[in-house]
Amino acid sequence: MALKRHHKILIGSFSLFVISLIIILGVIMYSLYVQEIQHYNIINDKLSELQTTTQSQINSLSSSLLQLQNLTKSSQQNFQSQINLLKASSSGDFSGIIQSSLQSVVTVRTSAAQGTGFIIDSRGYIVTNAHVLADSSGYLASNIQVITENQNTINAQFIGYNGNLDIALLKIPGTYTPLNLGNSGSVQVGDKVIAIGNPLGLQFSVSEGIISAINRQGINGLNYYFQTDASLNPGNSGGPLINQQGQVIGINNFKISGGENLGFALESNYIKQAINNISQQYLNETLINY
Repeated sequence: MALKRHHKILIGSFSLFVISLIIILGVIMYSLYVQEIQHYNIINDKLSELQTTTQSQINSLSSSLLQLQNLTKSSQQNFQSQINLLKASSSGDFSGIIQSSLQSVVTVRTSAAQGTGFIIDSRGYIVTNAHVLADSSGYLASNIQVITENQNTINAQFIGYNGNLDIALLKIPGTYTPLNLGNSGSVQVGDKVIAIGNPLGLQFSVSEGIISAINRQGINGLNYYFQTDASLNPGNSGGPLINQQGQVIGINNFKISGGENLGFALESNYIKQAINNISQQYLNETLINY
């Protein structure tokens, strides 16, 4: 039976409506899909940004914790140093200062003699008396060795010397804790001091005394020396004379034989001048800043 014309129009319109509806639903579904993809990308970008920020904060926190740990360690060391200085200045108890200073004092040994030295720069620069390094003919002895407080024996490099002030500069490899050179101009008669050295081969011996006089004349005719009653003997040459603040205020140089407790140390301000002259001449740098 053939469809009438109005039936064909009705069926055509319905078919067109269904097709249009399918197209519209398809467009809507595609739009929703595109929006979901965009939302996913936005969320993924935010997650990546959050992850990066979180990792950066973790790294910053780790760095802060490490700095805090180092600061705490440094504060503890400074606190202990302050305790040592307080003990020495209030009661004359040098035990804390001796303990911290010994690691910076060395035995200087050559083929001809033995003396003392002390570290003035963390890179291993050492000050001693020039006569410690000389042989019987007055020439530089061979095979200069340094023995540290923990009994390590290290070959030392000779840098230079000042013969008039009897100062020599050596260098050993490694990193060390240096002693600080104080201002000898502020030293007064009666100040308590300690001398660290190797008298008669007795390594790292300590003697205590006071400053008996200042600006004494040395064997070079210069008034650059402290007189001290701290016991000095052969082997103490080149060792530090240390005050109650843990600073080197002189280098033990000589004693007058036939007298009791008549030792002499070159004042630290002249040590600074001599060392800087040597370092500028041979190293092209200044080792000690005022």
